[in-house]
Amino acid sequence: MKAKVLILYGYGINCDNEMQYAFELAGADAERVHINQLITNERNLKDYHILALPGGFSFGDDIGAGKVLATKFKYNLQEPLQQFIAAGKLVIGICNGFQVMVKLGILPGMDDDYRSQQVTLTFNESGRFEDRWVYLDMLPSKCVFTQGIERIYLPVRHGEGKFIPRDDGVLQKLYKNRQVVAKYVDPAGNQNPPFPWNPNGSVDSIAAICDGTGRIFGMMPHPEAHLFPTNNPSWTRVKATNNSLPQDGMGLQVFKNAVKYLKNS
Repeated sequence: MKAKVLILYGYGINCDNEMQYAFELAGADAERVHINQLITNERNLKDYHILALPGGFSFGDDIGAGKVLATKFKYNLQEPLQQFIAAGKLVIGICNGFQVMVKLGILPGMDDDYRSQQVTLTFNESGRFEDRWVYLDMLPSKCVFTQGIERIYLPVRHGEGKFIPRDDGVLQKLYKNRQVVAKYVDPAGNQNPPFPWNPNGSVDSIAAICDGTGRIFGMMPHPEAHLFPTNNPSWTRVKATNNSLPQDGMGLQVFKNAVKYLKNS
């Protein structure tokens, strides 16, 4: 049986089609579902194996990026979401989806607390929207979605991507629990790079985290935007150097990992 993926859409989410296509390429059965379909019980979370929160600008980033959609979840879908998490299923949030997850409290989910906000994503240090490609190094973590990936090249496109933990205790606990999944690096792989390689000024250059189980994952860069090698803006140089191109874009492995995990569970 194929993994069933619920791709959330509505109210300014705009990467849902790309997310659906990414999961379909990875071998899943993906369906775009409007949040109102969940609220009215036309669709039910329990019928899916993966919940995917795509990027975009839900509710126009009013109040703060992801805040309104997180509140809509909290007051309408809190219990179904908590049951979905407790059932051992997977959740992925990209960009705006990541912002929703941290403001809803399901990331980082420390001490099995999936309701309290412990980190945030706020305005880029540059004071402007950043649209560029970045390098990420994957840390040894529990994350289901990134197993076997060491370095990845992906685009970012956000105005509020600066990762900040509530305090140093939360930051140290993220490292201790192996919940820091990815960091921004420069092209040579140097840690803690300056702007623009850390495009938003995130604390410790953190670009992605997971919960303590590794099943709930959020990142600011867009893996669904690098599904094919020709998505890479440097693909002609890669081809000239190697006399060929890789079969897949770097981002596709994120989605293949999720499908593989469910098949082996």
